[in-house]
Amino acid sequence: MKDRFFKWTDSKLYLIVIGVMVLILAFYQPIIAFLMGLVLAYLLYYDYSRIKNREDELKKYVEGLSQDFDSAAKHAIFNMPFPMVFIDEVGKVTWYNTPFLNLIQEGDILHKSISELIPNFNLTELGRKKENEPLEIEYLDKNYKVYPNYLEGRRNNNKGDLTILYWVNDTDYIKLKKTYYNEKTIVAMVDVDNYDDVKNNTPDIHRPIVLAEIDQQINAYFLELDGIVRKYENDKYLVLMNQEGLERIKARRFDILDQIKELKMGNTIPITLSIGICQAGESLQESYKNALAAIDIALGRGGDQAVVNIGNSFDFYGGKSKALEKRNKVKARVIGDALRQLIDQSDRVFVMGHKNPDMDSVGASVGIMRAIFNRNKEGYMVLNDENPSIINLMNKLRKDSSEISERIISTNEAMDMADEKSLLIVVDNHKPALTEAPELLEVITKVVIIDHHRRGAEFIKDPVLIYLEPYASSTSELVTEVLTYMSEEINLTKFEAEALLSGITVDTKNFSFQTGVRTFEAASVLKRAGADTTVVKQLFRDDFATFINKADVIRNAKIILKRIAIGRLEKNMEDSILVAAQAANELLNINDVDASFVLSQLDDKIHISGRSLGNISVQLILEKLGGGGHLTSAGAQVEKLSMEEAEKLLINIVEKYIKEGEKI
Repeated sequence: MKDRFFKWTDSKLYLIVIGVMVLILAFYQPIIAFLMGLVLAYLLYYDYSRIKNREDELKKYVEGLSQDFDSAAKHAIFNMPFPMVFIDEVGKVTWYNTPFLNLIQEGDILHKSISELIPNFNLTELGRKKENEPLEIEYLDKNYKVYPNYLEGRRNNNKGDLTILYWVNDTDYIKLKKTYYNEKTIVAMVDVDNYDDVKNNTPDIHRPIVLAEIDQQINAYFLELDGIVRKYENDKYLVLMNQEGLERIKARRFDILDQIKELKMGNTIPITLSIGICQAGESLQESYKNALAAIDIALGRGGDQAVVNIGNSFDFYGGKSKALEKRNKVKARVIGDALRQLIDQSDRVFVMGHKNPDMDSVGASVGIMRAIFNRNKEGYMVLNDENPSIINLMNKLRKDSSEISERIISTNEAMDMADEKSLLIVVDNHKPALTEAPELLEVITKVVIIDHHRRGAEFIKDPVLIYLEPYASSTSELVTEVLTYMSEEINLTKFEAEALLSGITVDTKNFSFQTGVRTFEAASVLKRAGADTTVVKQLFRDDFATFINKADVIRNAKIILKRIAIGRLEKNMEDSILVAAQAANELLNINDVDASFVLSQLDDKIHISGRSLGNISVQLILEKLGGGGHLTSAGAQVEKLSMEEAEKLLINIVEKYIKEGEKI
């Protein structure tokens, strides 16, 4: 076009020059000028005709090219090797090609709904897809990626929209992906929780048989799944298997835990295993490290369970039995020595429990404050708010212990005082979000954890010392033991001993649950220090309104599955958690009730208190709602749900738990 323009410009210039010359010639020779004018007119006509002919030829060429393109497009559509179908705005088929007809395997499909022809085709989901964003469909044992192309106003003279669906067979890729996934190497760690106890409590004549049978069962179980088992310590095994084997174990819900526990070859106590597995590691080394972390969680939760690290979270299996009490107090002595050194090396020591503290949290904090005072260090208890469950204890603290009451500070005060030489001791909790002051964990790098709850997936990062024993009745019991090993004289005051004893009492429900020999030994230490059980009992007294509200919950409770009691506290009150917890305890006194749950309103959340007699793990149930706790005592909070919705969700989880046989 550009060349043509220049050619036309040149010829025009020549004609103008000729025209000027003709005009000049007409002045001297009119006849000759006339003849030259005729020639000029012819040249003008000829140039015009030539340009017009070229434009006509170009137009015909473009029109021919467009027709050829339409023909090629139609030919490509009709002879496309993969299925293609046109559907209207309501999903009815308006056109299809032969491969799509062969795919459907029906004779008459025109004007039928695509979701009727292909049952799992979701038109709503298709509507959410962008242009050429694939929709994955499985049909007749084949996998397809369906790419939509939207044509707006292209049907019936611009009335209605059409969607073109291109079906790409993705079956081979899916099979390859599944094969790769199933053959992925999985690293597992297996520990015999109570190896030494089993060995020491089995008669000499049966001991080799029992230990050999443990080896045989573990090896046989994983060899059946094409796994490799290597024993690297007396009670520890490394297992390599593929993803397919892990999926089979999950489907069987890690039944090896029960198989080992039922092993009776002369051993006097049941044998339990802990299993840690990583299925999310990008390398074998990373999988090994994550499997070690998973088994640490399993052991921290009391053993007799499997923990599967799936990347951002953990799956838990088992954990149905109570943690066995450890008779040996060596660990308590080691922890006591280590804690004494950490306190001595610190300028300031801060102690905090969990949000909405109970008597165990406060009692353990009081005990740690005594340990700090014994080392002549500056100690502070972080406590922002008091709730009805601890009000009696706090009133007594202010009355009988000015030494501690003057050292109770808020989160903001602690943040202003904390520095790199400070030590933070967290009691009765190991989850950062549930601590009294989560911000303090970001400031203080040296953190000690003393807790008796089963370890959850969320855990305080990089603590310098951990004393987490799920077998213990309470954190107050652990603190009492540690105090006896930190110095020759524990120097407990009468109030401090009563505070620790109240913590043990509340978590054991007056020494009736989760109570072992060491629990009574700790209680005897506190009794010798001056604790008065009558005074402790008075700390649990409630006002008349609390009794009335608790009675309302019990009266309106219902029994599901003939063994689970569920109650609701509809009122939004300050002591709703206390009333819910006490009502849950009372519901266990009903015949045939093995577990109880009470829902209560807590501002914009629903709080759930769970209690059991030990036959059902309320911890495993409430962990599904983001909570945690113990086998016999646990809690959870749910957001953005009404009381009815939360109760329905809880019932579904309980029913699933019972259906899967998660009971002792």
